Amino acid sequence: MKIIIAGAGEVGYHLAKHLSNENHDITIIDLDENALERVNSVTDVLTVTGSSTSIKTLEEAQCSKTDLLVAVTSSESVNFNTAILAKKIGAKKTVARVENADYSSEENRDLFKSLGIDFLIYPEELAAIELVKLLQRAAATDIVEFENGKLSLIGLKLEAHLPIIIKSMRQIAQEVDSVTFRVVAIHRGIKTLIPTGKDVFLPNDQIFVITTPEGIENILKVIGKNQTKLSNIMFLGGGKIGRLGAKMLESEMNIKLIESDKSKTLDLADYLEKTLVIEGDGRDIDLLAQEGIIDMDGFVAVTNDAETNIITSLMAKHLGVTKTVALVDNVDYIPLTQTIGLDSLINKKLIAANNILKFIRKENIVLIATLHGIDAEVLEYIASPNSIITKKQVKDLKFPQNAIIGGYIRGDESYISVGNTQIEANDRVVVFSLPGTVQKVEKFFQ
Repeated sequence: MKIIIAGAGEVGYHLAKHLSNENHDITIIDLDENALERVNSVTDVLTVTGSSTSIKTLEEAQCSKTDLLVAVTSSESVNFNTAILAKKIGAKKTVARVENADYSSEENRDLFKSLGIDFLIYPEELAAIELVKLLQRAAATDIVEFENGKLSLIGLKLEAHLPIIIKSMRQIAQEVDSVTFRVVAIHRGIKTLIPTGKDVFLPNDQIFVITTPEGIENILKVIGKNQTKLSNIMFLGGGKIGRLGAKMLESEMNIKLIESDKSKTLDLADYLEKTLVIEGDGRDIDLLAQEGIIDMDGFVAVTNDAETNIITSLMAKHLGVTKTVALVDNVDYIPLTQTIGLDSLINKKLIAANNILKFIRKENIVLIATLHGIDAEVLEYIASPNSIITKKQVKDLKFPQNAIIGGYIRGDESYISVGNTQIEANDRVVVFSLPGTVQKVEKFFQ
């Protein structure tokens, strides 16, 4: 597939990095030569210096022969113009990143398609949706849902006092009555492992579990974590993500939102019906104390400053808040945040890139997700008729060593994969894969 990516920022960089090991012809356009050099240093792509709204530049990038153009610059208008021009020149499909919630609404999709834009990506809304999931399932550090929750991938941090510590996978399996979950990965230090029966759980491990809806309570019980329900949440930052997240949650939780900008505070007070909006500097510990942070179950820091979000979340954790979530848009900070005590983080740029990737992957991939700070991918495939995956039971497939089948959905029912599982044509199969293994996995489903 020939792909043009307009914009070499974090979203474009992430897309290029993940696709560099696959057989795609990728061209990246940007005005910033330094940004293009950064992409070139880690990927095998063609770079074009210039404006993506220039017809000459698009022609230089061979836009007329392009299967997909992805416009993800920091400018909404540039993305629109790039996508529209590209479609007129001959690009088969176009994707544009937007900053306005109205543009991404269902009723406006046909309008943008008529202009030549096939899909709109609104990172702030996607980040708000992920934020809501993390607060609704407070024990989890990460959540990826498949087919509206028929299967879920849940990340869980293992503290030293938990009963699962120093037990092996095999021991845990013997203690479980029914197979409603499967541990598909262990993140330890800076390494991610695909576990075997001999692997032992250690303090500070982060584990990733594929589970059915009924298995969520079961896995938390086995691990020794409570299925905590949050009631009182404090939001720091009333930007797009804070605004959308508070709106989605205010009917089921008591929310206080702190915003330093007076005009924005007034607008938020009108927009949010049940949220208490407070004008003030959320970095002021006296203000947080005055507003009852020690009585909060959750703390969400979604200001435009990553350092503020990290520091205030750590402060909230120190004061006894059960669940903290921080917006960290500086990708370089993500590995650090996993080791300093943050419960969960969201990165809108990586979330946006993950949603765009499904347009780039082959047709039998339904969903792809990348976990924050974890160098691995979660993929949902549709098993093609007569594909290798349908020929033998899972234990006899010789599946790639750095990948694991977690579960599958057949019709309306979801199941956890075990050794004698037989995948059938049209099953939706969830796979956890380490870098460099995706192409090997894909051959099993074609």
